[in-house]
Amino acid sequence: MTYADLQNGSDIRGIAIATTDENVTLTAATVKAVASGLHHWLASKGTGPFRVAVGRDSRLSGEALQQVLMSQLQAEGIDVIDCGMATTPAMFMSTQFSDFACDAGVMLTASHLPYYFNGIKIFSREGGAEKEDIQYILTHTEPTLSDVSGTYQQQDLLTPYAADLVAKIRQGIGTTEWQPLSGLKIIVDAGNGAGGFFAEKVLIPLGADTNGSQFLEPDGHFPNHIPNPDNKEAMKSITDAVLREQADLGIIFDTDVDRSAVVTQSGAPLNRNNMIAVLSKIVLAAHPGTKIVTNSPTSDHLKRFIESLGGQQVRYISGYRNVINKAITLNEAGDDVQLAIETSGHAAFKENYFLDDGAYVIAKILMILPELQAQGTSLDDLIATLQQPAETQELRFKINTPDYQNYGRQLIADFGSINQPGWTIDPENEEGIRFKVSAPYGNGWFLLRMSLHEPLLVLQIENDALGHLPAIVQKISQFLDRYPAIDQSKLRDFLSEQK
Repeated sequence: MTYADLQNGSDIRGIAIATTDENVTLTAATVKAVASGLHHWLASKGTGPFRVAVGRDSRLSGEALQQVLMSQLQAEGIDVIDCGMATTPAMFMSTQFSDFACDAGVMLTASHLPYYFNGIKIFSREGGAEKEDIQYILTHTEPTLSDVSGTYQQQDLLTPYAADLVAKIRQGIGTTEWQPLSGLKIIVDAGNGAGGFFAEKVLIPLGADTNGSQFLEPDGHFPNHIPNPDNKEAMKSITDAVLREQADLGIIFDTDVDRSAVVTQSGAPLNRNNMIAVLSKIVLAAHPGTKIVTNSPTSDHLKRFIESLGGQQVRYISGYRNVINKAITLNEAGDDVQLAIETSGHAAFKENYFLDDGAYVIAKILMILPELQAQGTSLDDLIATLQQPAETQELRFKINTPDYQNYGRQLIADFGSINQPGWTIDPENEEGIRFKVSAPYGNGWFLLRMSLHEPLLVLQIENDALGHLPAIVQKISQFLDRYPAIDQSKLRDFLSEQK
C-alpha cells in the first residue's frame, strides 16, 4: 500500500485503530509523511517561515495522531499552533483570523465514518486543498529537517470562531438587541462529535434556552448514534428530542461540523432537498435571480421550487468540492452564484469564502428566526409549496471487477440506449444518467451513477405515486443481467421485500 492509496478525493482517510476486520493504514509513519508533504506543498506556494494550526475532532485516535503531525512539522522548522478540539470550518478560519494568521490549517477527522477511521483535511489561505494538492502532498513526502525547531503554542480556536458567528448572527438579524434569540428554545445534538460548543458559545450568548440539548460531550466511541445529519437514526434522535422538549428548533451536526441539519418545532426534518429549499429561499430573498449549484440527486420538485422563487438550479457532479468549484467557476464567468449545496448537507455560501460550514448554515437560519416569530410564521411555512415525493429509494450495489471505473462508465453509457415506454432521458444532468418516468411507472425520476470513491453503482429513485418503485427496479435489474460483474443482491433484496 502506498500513501497515495489513502487519498479520498480532496481528503486523506484511513484506518487508525485496528479491528478484527481492518488493519491500521493511517499509521504514525504515514502522518509524518503527510506533514513532510504539507511542508513541500507550502514551499511550492511561497517562502517560509510557515505557521500551521492543527486541530482534531473527538475521534479516539485524534490526539495521538495530532501530536505526531505537530512534532514532524516542528522538526522541519514549522511553527505550530495546537488548537485541540476544533471543527473543520474553524480550522480554515485559522488562516483568516489575524490572531492566528496561519499559512495552513489542518484538521484530523473522518467525518461520520466509524470510530476506527481517521483522516486529514488541509486548508490554505485560499481555501480547501484540491484533489491535485492532496496528490502532490502524498507524493512529495521526503522530510526536510531543520537545524532550528519550529515553535509550539496552544491556542483556543473555537471561542473566537464562535464569537465571530455570534457577531454575524446579530448583524444578520439587524438588531441592536444583545440577545435576539431570547424566548426561543433551541436544542443541539452534537452526536458526541466536535459540535457541542455551539450550544454554550453561540446559542446561550444570543439568549436562547438550550436545555434539552443532547450528546454535547465529545466521545470518539459515538455511543448514542452516528453523528451524521444524513442518517435516519440520527435524525430520529433529534426529532424525538425536539418533540419531547417542545423546542422551537433542533440542530444536529456531523462529527467535524462541516454539515448540519435542523428539525422544526413541528418535528419536520429540514435536511436533503428541504434544507436546500430553505437556504435557497434565504439567498434568493437577498440576491434575486441568483443561481444555486447542487449535486445531481435532487428532486424535480426542488428545481421547480427554486424557479418559482426566480432562481435557477444548476445540477452538477456529486462531491462537495465538485459542487463548490462549479459555483466558483460560474462566478468567475460572470454568473451570480450565492450557494453551493449537496443533499448530504455540505453547504457553502459565497459570502462565507465558499466554505462548507455546518455552523454557518445554522447561523443563516438563526438570522431569520426572530422575524418569522414576529410574523407568526415558521420554517415549515417557508417551504410549504415544495412538493414532497410519495416514495424515495436509494440502492447501492457493488461492481466486482478491478477495472470498476471503466466497467461502470460503460454500463451507464449502454443504459442510455434503453428504450422503455414511460422513460425519458433528462438532459439536465452531468453525472451518470437520469430518467424522467411517467405512466405506466407513475410520475417521477431515477438516477443511476457511479459512487465517488467506492466500486459501487448508486440508484436513486423518487416517485409521486405509490407502488411503482418495484416495477422500475425490476426493469433496471433485467438490464443489469447483461453485466456479470454487478452484484444485484441489494436489488433482489429490495424486490423480495416488496412482495
